[in-house]
Amino acid sequence: MGRKNYKALGFLCLCILLLAACKKDRPNSTIVPPPNNNAGNSVYVVCEGSLGNGNAALTLHKPLTDTTFEDIYRSANSQSLGDVFQSMTRIGDKLFLCVNNSDKIVVIDRSNWTLSGTINVTKPRYILPINDTKAYVSSLFSSKVYVINPQTMQVTGSFDMPGKNPEQMLLYKNKIFIPTWDSTVNKLFVVDAGTDQLSQTIQLTGYAPKELTLDKDNKLWLLSGNIQANKPAYFTKIDPSNGQVLNTYPFPSQADPIRPVLNNTKDTLYYVEINYTGGTDNNGVYRMPVSASAVPSTAFITAQQYQYYYGVGVDPNTGNIYVSDPKGFTQKGAAYIYNANGTLLKSFGTGVGPSRFYFD
Repeated sequence: MGRKNYKALGFLCLCILLLAACKKDRPNSTIVPPPNNNAGNSVYVVCEGSLGNGNAALTLHKPLTDTTFEDIYRSANSQSLGDVFQSMTRIGDKLFLCVNNSDKIVVIDRSNWTLSGTINVTKPRYILPINDTKAYVSSLFSSKVYVINPQTMQVTGSFDMPGKNPEQMLLYKNKIFIPTWDSTVNKLFVVDAGTDQLSQTIQLTGYAPKELTLDKDNKLWLLSGNIQANKPAYFTKIDPSNGQVLNTYPFPSQADPIRPVLNNTKDTLYYVEINYTGGTDNNGVYRMPVSASAVPSTAFITAQQYQYYYGVGVDPNTGNIYVSDPKGFTQKGAAYIYNANGTLLKSFGTGVGPSRFYFD
């Protein structure tokens, strides 16, 4: 499930303040069946929904026509997507949607979003394609990674990791880098894609590794930390060819960073820091050149008081920056589009709990 869905008690007061402080009006969006997906670029927004309410949604924004569809799965299939939509992965002409509290992967056709099939996997988090007939699926609350065949939409196997909560995975050559968001673990695990066996363990300074990406120089950036478990956050820069740790970048002790992504030239990292208390410190979208010697001390796009952002993405075609605002998970959310200089260009409405952006 999404991280936000486990902060209900600590966030209750802020939700009340958000209801009073947030504007209710936002850009209009439509829920009618969308046009053909091949007509222009598409920006998908994963909307987690609120835990237990079964209101997850896949929002589609068409930049060329400035048109938004808040729930294309429901429009195409006349049914709810499920409970807590975690991530989306394109494999061929299909989109694989991890709906983790519903214990399923929903597979839809990329051209019209109609249901192609469902794969039953316990608490799926992320999918990593290995080849045409093999993909890994990480899962929450266990140490298990599942193996699926994307063509037959069947589970073909599984294996256990040395830590719990396998998270976002990355393929480099024949190596699979798998962080486990476990507050007792300060290691990054490497699995051989051919044998599904652990082949290397990389020692880290930070505990609870969770998200990673690969820059223009083929260097891996790993984000770790769990502020709720008193494990401070770090970026670790790693050479994936040999597993050497090149640098470690500590965050301030109160920082809670998530969602690291690279820009279209892969020389700049963007990520979100969240302040759930309603303050503006360590709260907003940050950017950091991959050549930097330390994490930035000030936000590139600052969140307002009683507001926080929950996701960031960079359009590989335009370089525009997309930022999601969940509005406290108490109402439908919004997405804001900025240019590379940080100037707000426009916004559009989304489903509840917008978290991740995918560009197609």
